[in-house]
Amino acid sequence: MSTLPDLEAWAVFARVAEAGSFAAAAGETGLSTATVSKAVARLERRVGATLLSRTSRRVSLTTLGREVAERAQRLLADAEAIEADLLDRTASPRGLVRITAPMSFGQTQVAPLLPELLAAYPELSIDLHLGDEIVDLVAGGYDLALRIARLEASSLRARRICEVRVLLVASADYAGRRGLPAHPRALGEHPCFSYAYMARERSWTFTHRSGEQAAVSLSGPLRFNNGEVALPSLLAGLGLAALPDFLVADAVRAGRLVEVLPDWSLPAATLSLLTPPGRLRPVRVSTVMEFLHGRLSGAPWLAPASSPGAP
Repeated sequence: MSTLPDLEAWAVFARVAEAGSFAAAAGETGLSTATVSKAVARLERRVGATLLSRTSRRVSLTTLGREVAERAQRLLADAEAIEADLLDRTASPRGLVRITAPMSFGQTQVAPLLPELLAAYPELSIDLHLGDEIVDLVAGGYDLALRIARLEASSLRARRICEVRVLLVASADYAGRRGLPAHPRALGEHPCFSYAYMARERSWTFTHRSGEQAAVSLSGPLRFNNGEVALPSLLAGLGLAALPDFLVADAVRAGRLVEVLPDWSLPAATLSLLTPPGRLRPVRVSTVMEFLHGRLSGAPWLAPASSPGAP
C-alpha cells in the first residue's frame, strides 16, 4: 500500500457525506456514479472500516464515518482553496470584491480612487458598503474592511495603513468673534459638537505635549453620526468640533478652519485593512488591498494640517 494518503478517495467521500448519495456526489464532481462508489470502497479497504452504510435507495454515515466526515470536508475545502489561489495567481484579478468602510472616509478618500482601480483591473468589480457602524465581516460576506479605530484583539487579519489624527477645529470667523480657549478646561464656555459613535461622546481627553492630561465634559447644539454632517455648522461659526484630519486638513490649510489647542492632542486612531481569518486570500482581494494600501499610505491629508498663523 502506498504511504501517501488517497486524497482523491477522501475528497470523494467528503462529497458523498455532504450530498447524501453516490448519484448526487457524482453530479457535483462530474464523475460517474460507479467511479464514486469505487473510490469510497477503495478508501474503506485502505482504512479497514466501513464509513458508509448502503441501501438500495440511499447511503448513510456509520458512526466512524460521521467522526471523520467533517475532517475530510475540511481537507477538501483546504485543497480547493489552495488550487483556487494558485489559479488566481496565474490569471488577471477578476471577480467581485466586497468592501466596507466608514461613511465619510469612503466618500472622500476611497470613492475617488475607484476610477483608477477599475481602469487598471477591468475584470474586477467592487461592492462598496459605507457606514460608520462596526460590521461583522464574516456574517456580512465582506472580503475586506477599511476601519478607523484602536483595534481590539480578534481573529481578523489586520494590516496597518496609517494613523488618523483627530483635530479640534473652529471656523476662522468663530475664532475672530469668540476667541479660542487656551486650555481644555475652558471648552465648557464654547459650544462643542459631538460624535455619536464615541465611547464617551460628551467627554474628551486631551494630552499636552508635556504629558499633562485633561478630561473635559462638553455641551453643544449638534450631535452627529457622520463627520461631514458637522462641517456646514462648523464653517458657519456655530461651534467647535473634533474631526478626523482627512476631513478638515484642506480647510485648515486654506484658512477656513483653524486648529484649536494645537499644543494638545486627542487620542488618535489607526486606519487598517481587515480581512476575515484564514491564510489564503484570492488574488482579487490581495490586488485591491495592495492598491488601497499604496494610495492611502501616501495620502496628502497625512501631512501636518496646521495653517500658518493659526491661533
